Amino acid sequence: MYSEKVMDHFMNPRNVGEIENADGVGQVGNPRCGDIMKMYLKINNNIIEDVKFKTFGCGSAIATSSMATEMIIGKTIEEALDLTNKEVANALDGLPPIKMHCSVLAEQAVKSAIYDYAKKNNLYFEGLKDFNPDEEEDHHHDHDEEY
Repeated sequence: MYSEKVMDHFMNPRNVGEIENADGVGQVGNPRCGDIMKMYLKINNNIIEDVKFKTFGCGSAIATSSMATEMIIGKTIEEALDLTNKEVANALDGLPPIKMHCSVLAEQAVKSAIYDYAKKNNLYFEGLKDFNPDEEEDHHHDHDEEY
């Protein structure tokens, strides 16, 4: 049901933790249902130098958070904003259809952290044009792991 990459990123998630004095912090999810992703960015000269995450949710939520952080380190803000949930899922060699929403959350967590950075620094990014940080995702499945 799950690819080896999903299991690897679930069992050995990359970039777990917090960044003190992060340049951008974003949290997405639905506390009522349990999937919550928090992402921290360190940005220097428009480049994402470091990224950490904390995710409360199922294994797929943890794996997609881990993979998304790996995919944006060293990238420009614009490149990170171009990251799609499908790219995250493909990098993990696919997700079961009922878990695809986890990759959507990972994409939104990245955007949410960049949105926070943009707001703090009075910046505008085209990739955030239609992004609403207060939009809640509504998911319904079991949750039992936290990283």
